[in-house]
Amino acid sequence: MKEMVVISGKGGTGKTSLVASLAVLAGNAVLADCDVDAADLHLVLEPSIVRDEEFYGGSRARINSTICTACGKCVELCRFDAIGVDAPIDGNSAKTYRVDPIACEGCGVCQWFCSYTAVEFEPVVSGRWFVSDTRCGPLVHARLGAAEANSGKLVSLVRDEARKIAKAQGHDLVLIDGSPGIGCPVIASIGGADMVLVVTEPTLSGLHDLQRVADLTRHFGVETLLCINKWDLNEDIASYIETQAVERRIKPVGRVRYAPAVTEAQVKGLSVVEYAQNGVADDIKNLWGNVRALLNTASEE
Repeated sequence: MKEMVVISGKGGTGKTSLVASLAVLAGNAVLADCDVDAADLHLVLEPSIVRDEEFYGGSRARINSTICTACGKCVELCRFDAIGVDAPIDGNSAKTYRVDPIACEGCGVCQWFCSYTAVEFEPVVSGRWFVSDTRCGPLVHARLGAAEANSGKLVSLVRDEARKIAKAQGHDLVLIDGSPGIGCPVIASIGGADMVLVVTEPTLSGLHDLQRVADLTRHFGVETLLCINKWDLNEDIASYIETQAVERRIKPVGRVRYAPAVTEAQVKGLSVVEYAQNGVADDIKNLWGNVRALLNTASEE
């Protein structure tokens, strides 16, 4: 079983659209949408959810008003201004403090320094994760709550579940739609993967993003491939990006042209290779052929 992650230096390069088409072409893959902050692979694959689980990404403070003496130590130490006065309703009972659950970052300082153990820490639901059936095979995906943290932890959970399904059902590939950028979710997406496919665009910004991602994948020692999407918008820059990639030991494996069929396929809820018969669909099929050959070579080694 091999694990390949598709990532990009920024959002909007066409990464998810390519993953949907690769999922169709792969035929025997388990899919994982690890872009948990803005998951959208399900919009094309129309999943039927068979498992729905809560994700606990951390804890938040809560002050027990029956114990709190209103000493004010927690207010003094909270750098997020998440603690305020819980004024008594009748004006007679003692004043205590309360925690704003939106402002609380769960750092634990208030609990650590409370001399009266009045601060309690409770796990909170930060999102949900799902296992679904699709026309392309099993899909593990997730939805992180608004403004919630620990997306890297949720990415790891999604990947682990995808691996378990692949081993249990005999799939030979885990195909991952990774997060854009170089932050924690991306690191959680590529660590331990067999191969990374970077999708970029023929612009100087795209070159810069590729260089940042290349530094990251080199650090983790992951074989890295390159696909230039919409290459025909600037052929000179596309060729220059490929030259720079080779110097960094990144293998260019395909170019995908700009085509209105990509947007048309999305509107109809289809992958490009399901909607188009040639042109851009042929580009993606050629890309997959090159990737598949390298995956097979890696398997033989």
